[in-house]
Amino acid sequence: MIIYFITIAILLALVIYIIIMYNNLVTLKNRVVEGWSGIDVMLKKRNDLVPKLVEVVKGYTIHERTTLDSVTQARIQSVNAKTVGEQSTAEENLNQAMTGLYVVAEQYPDLKANTNYLNLQEEISAVEGDLEKSRRYYNGTVRNNNIAVESFPGNLVATIFQFKKAEFFKLDHENEREVPNVK
Repeated sequence: MIIYFITIAILLALVIYIIIMYNNLVTLKNRVVEGWSGIDVMLKKRNDLVPKLVEVVKGYTIHERTTLDSVTQARIQSVNAKTVGEQSTAEENLNQAMTGLYVVAEQYPDLKANTNYLNLQEEISAVEGDLEKSRRYYNGTVRNNNIAVESFPGNLVATIFQFKKAEFFKLDHENEREVPNVK
């Protein structure tokens, strides 16, 4: 009779543990989705500002068509990205194109003094800061999710209920890895 109660207690403890692990995995998965949603909102906001900036620059820089076209194409790629990997690639391309746009803007003193340009540049800078925070939050939730999905014994529960690892949002800029040259 005692063995019967011990067996029941062990099975009950196992069921409770599985329920707790399952709920933890659901929470982590939803945090990843929430984190991606934050990035998506910031990307949408930035993608709405980029065409306005391009139009302001276009008025001053008739000869810089290739730079403006590359920004426009990179924005379209960003808007059309479906997966985290595609979005990472699109963001890398857009960041490089925007850098080119800012270099062009430096060549036009009147443009740098234009109120619309300055306001748009300030708004984009603010969105970039928010986007950085959103990326950090998202990648933190992905890290926590992936640890739970891969760690024992959580990986057993994750496998049974088909929880998957999430993909990190990363941007690979070789020039960002270089040590800045300060003179």
